[in-house]
Amino acid sequence: MSGNVWKYITDKLTTEGACHFSLLDPDPLSTQIDTIVEIAKLVEDSGTDAIMIGGSTIFGSIDDSVKAISDAVNIPTILFPGNLTGVSEYADAMFFMSLLNSNNPYYIVGAQALAAARVKLSGIESIPMAYLLIEPGKSAAWVGRAECFPRDKPRLVLMYALAAELLGFKLVYLEAGSGAEGGGVPPETISMVSQYCDVPVIAGGGFNDAKSVVRGVESGASIIVQGTYIEKHVQKDNGAGLKRIVEALKAAGAKKV
Repeated sequence: MSGNVWKYITDKLTTEGACHFSLLDPDPLSTQIDTIVEIAKLVEDSGTDAIMIGGSTIFGSIDDSVKAISDAVNIPTILFPGNLTGVSEYADAMFFMSLLNSNNPYYIVGAQALAAARVKLSGIESIPMAYLLIEPGKSAAWVGRAECFPRDKPRLVLMYALAAELLGFKLVYLEAGSGAEGGGVPPETISMVSQYCDVPVIAGGGFNDAKSVVRGVESGASIIVQGTYIEKHVQKDNGAGLKRIVEALKAAGAKKV
């Protein structure tokens, strides 16, 4: 896909109320290119609105994987970089992320400064996004040296989300960590942030079925991200389960329009 990905996202949210994004990990040590391309095609056929490409522990170049995915699908491909190794010129856009609750300035602005010139010169569309990690946080928290927000303290998350909005971020991503149990980010946290924050809220980590995804949308999330579910199930059933989840998300989103 070519064009303005941010406009694509905002138009989708305006007309459909909610979006579903699929997260694919292009790490060449764990996933072959033909496998990840097959998964990308399956999630597109299942109705996902965009493909995020990235992970917390990527080794080596991801250019070949990103190019292959982008060439294979017609929906947007968006980089979700956990570090400098997650940057590639072959995606349609990238989330230019800052892990605001990291204890290490490198993950707040250091890595971003090191990548900025390359991103600027590549011409790739960049979408500034605040990244907030909530317990348990999993690998992303360990790698990013994050002090995760307690699951029962939604006001703490709201404080950072409002700061992100006032700093000019276009999105706030609430993340419980890849494979997190318990239905992902607590509904109370999503509800509080979406109620008082005027930028779209993304929620990810632990959304493993239609019930949890619908609950996330009904709590106020504009975008739900699934990664672990896709990794474990999409090839096994050729995307049938994901299609049902996306349909449930779209039905919940339609009620918000």
